[in-house]
Amino acid sequence: MATAETKTSELTDLAQYCQQVAERAKAASTLLAQVSGETKIAWLQRSAQLLRENIDAIQTANADDLAAAPGYGLTDAQVDRLRLTPERIDDIATALEEVAVLKDPIGQVIDSTVRPNGLTINKIRVPLGVVFFVYESRPNVTADAAAICSKAGNAVILRGGKEAIHSSQAIVQLLHQAAKEIGLPPDVVQLVNTTDRDAVGHFLRLPELIDVAIPRGGEGLIRRVSAEAQMPVIKHFDGNCHVYVDKAADLKMATDIVVNSKCQRMGVCNTAESLLVHADVAADFLPRVAKALQAHEVELRGDKRTCELVATAKPASEADYGAEFLGPIISVRVVSSVAEAVEHINRYGSGHTDAIVTNDLAASQQFAAGVDSSAVMINASTRFNDGGEFGMGAEIGISTDKFHARGPCGIEELTSYKYVVYGNGQIRM
Repeated sequence: MATAETKTSELTDLAQYCQQVAERAKAASTLLAQVSGETKIAWLQRSAQLLRENIDAIQTANADDLAAAPGYGLTDAQVDRLRLTPERIDDIATALEEVAVLKDPIGQVIDSTVRPNGLTINKIRVPLGVVFFVYESRPNVTADAAAICSKAGNAVILRGGKEAIHSSQAIVQLLHQAAKEIGLPPDVVQLVNTTDRDAVGHFLRLPELIDVAIPRGGEGLIRRVSAEAQMPVIKHFDGNCHVYVDKAADLKMATDIVVNSKCQRMGVCNTAESLLVHADVAADFLPRVAKALQAHEVELRGDKRTCELVATAKPASEADYGAEFLGPIISVRVVSSVAEAVEHINRYGSGHTDAIVTNDLAASQQFAAGVDSSAVMINASTRFNDGGEFGMGAEIGISTDKFHARGPCGIEELTSYKYVVYGNGQIRM
């Protein structure tokens, strides 16, 4: 049994380890900010090549994670996400190559002005610096996060779940090998080598070394990081997304959009969890959409009017309207106007993604202006709020914050800017 003195020593050692990792990341970030775009491309392409050349080694490491999975109580779906087949490893390599050829944002001149005194003032895109990324147990995310952060000129500290530790280590070892071959400091990507939960807290108390924390996982993890972090956090807690079917909607289009928004993939943050229907079309639309949703075994929980129109609907509670179900349940409410729909969304929503289906331009503009979300869809599925679908090439997450980034966080969202001023001897009088 560990004594109090032993526990204190272990915590001290852990704190020192986290400090050293962060110091190495800080030093590497300074070097990476000065590296050419061509060097980053070469590193990511060589990393992809090494992944394909070492499929057997990666699968051997992955087998250790799969063997341990029952002890962690993982579901069959979670075990499947953990499993790395040759095809999935090739997909990871392809993702690195896709990030490699994205436009390099670093050094981009965002704006340039010449002042009356002759000073040229350039607003230049620069890296954030060091990213601390805490994420769920999916080994592909290890490679994705490393690629996205480094392409944006940032060093990254990766703290993945214990369930994928061996797979992630195998992947990061190959990224390090490629970095050494290309001439990059391997510390631009570091994987935390302990599964001790206390390590997260130590990193979150290092704002002088870490510029931003990004948690990606369950609500409990995100709330912990948000509460403890002494540096800015890019996050979203949940995704209670809505589809509002207006009185001027094409009802076939509306049915297709609702079903896709809810059923295309139910366990993700941009899935529709709530349906609002204008009273003028409720009698026609609700039975139609209920039948389509029930074909996917989706349970409707609605207000009094919904239950009158759909015999299989169950009464909704107040909690249902604010819930992120992540499964075959959707809350439903009949509203009398666009304004009422907007009020409902802003009250119960999570600021993630909300959609309107309408052929009325004024209604769509009122909805888009009133809904306070990271993305508003007009006659399109909520499932499109995604970095890949937005043409960003890749994302590290979807933020419902308003500072520093909002919506899908791609490479540009992992940058900041500074002003570089050119003069020829001007002094201020």
